[in-house]
Amino acid sequence: MLDSILESLKVVALPTKTDFRSVKVREVALIEGPKGWGEFSPFVEYDPNECVPWLVSAVEAATTLPPEMLRTKIEVNATMPAINGRENIAEVLSWFPGCRTVKIKVGADIREDLARIVTVSELAPSAKMRIDVNGSWNVGKAIQALYAIHDICELEYVEQPCGSIDELRELKRRVGFPILIAGDEVVRKAVDPMNVDLRDAIDVLLLKVAPLGGIKRSMEIADHHGKPVVVSSALDSAVGISYGLRLAAALPEMNYACGLGTGQLLSADVATLPIIGGMMSVESVVPDLRQMEKYSISPDRIDWWRARVSETWNVGAKDWVLREGWAW
Repeated sequence: MLDSILESLKVVALPTKTDFRSVKVREVALIEGPKGWGEFSPFVEYDPNECVPWLVSAVEAATTLPPEMLRTKIEVNATMPAINGRENIAEVLSWFPGCRTVKIKVGADIREDLARIVTVSELAPSAKMRIDVNGSWNVGKAIQALYAIHDICELEYVEQPCGSIDELRELKRRVGFPILIAGDEVVRKAVDPMNVDLRDAIDVLLLKVAPLGGIKRSMEIADHHGKPVVVSSALDSAVGISYGLRLAAALPEMNYACGLGTGQLLSADVATLPIIGGMMSVESVVPDLRQMEKYSISPDRIDWWRARVSETWNVGAKDWVLREGWAW
């Protein structure tokens, strides 16, 4: 199967509209299999072992049919990067037409964070607000920040305020007002996402289809933990976003807006998945060959990605795929 993956491999470099996660150009590897397209796009700093579930997800998408859809449209949130300035924030909000929820990136500088939250609250006064900290606060800093934010607006939830389960559990115990905590990295980056004790620490579970190993594995994790879920993305291309939409369409319950609108942060993409009235349609995506050619990367970078795929396959993806019995 590795030969088939490498033979079909296409890699593009998609520029972003803003500096998101310190990424200004998003490199994405795409594969075409018998059942469609899959995306392998772990961030370039990830080691081969961390890349394994990303490649498994791409193979699953390329070789299997998705589960039955329970819904054809998915509500999504706007995503506000760590920027400031009223005009800048207003421009970003305009990229997410009709979205009734805004997820605001915070965690680096509390004064800038509060200014960003104030501005978003003024520009979108009826929107639900959630913040994403990416685990950068300790418990004391989280309590201080959450009290300051509580004076500005009510949060739908705070995503990954602290890095560890023990810290999240302590935070829930010590904070003096009700607040929901969503877990992302604490599950996604665990050696075994099934073996993380979320009791008294997490209220909402973030699912990102690629780093969790695909739709089947993501649904198993959600079922095991029994928490309300939000399906989110990892700054994927339209191919990866479409697979996240399929996951969101297949889950038994979907009570929160999903973080699947991040394609709006790219200034170019391989296909179009518009947001209309705050919703995205669940549909298969076929990359535009003209876009693929326009944003293709240099031969040496393609060689780097081919080597990365091969190493990821050999350190664990091959065994995982063989256990699933997927055939190319």
